[in-house]
Amino acid sequence: MMMDGFSSWHWLGFLVYAAIIIVPFWQIFPRAGWHPAVSLLMVVPLLNILILWALAFKRWPGDA
Repeated sequence: MMMDGFSSWHWLGFLVYAAIIIVPFWQIFPRAGWHPAVSLLMVVPLLNILILWALAFKRWPGDA
């Protein structure tokens, strides 16, 4: 079955990729004091890099 040029295997592959990316960040973001839903943005190209930079240089709740 074709959906705008992408087969169902492409969509399945994207969902697997998204799950592999989203699940770990869903656990990391609350520890950093952010809402877990921010992890959904990690599948957006370029935005994911900006979020990682912000996460790397922010003050975490456990910091003194």
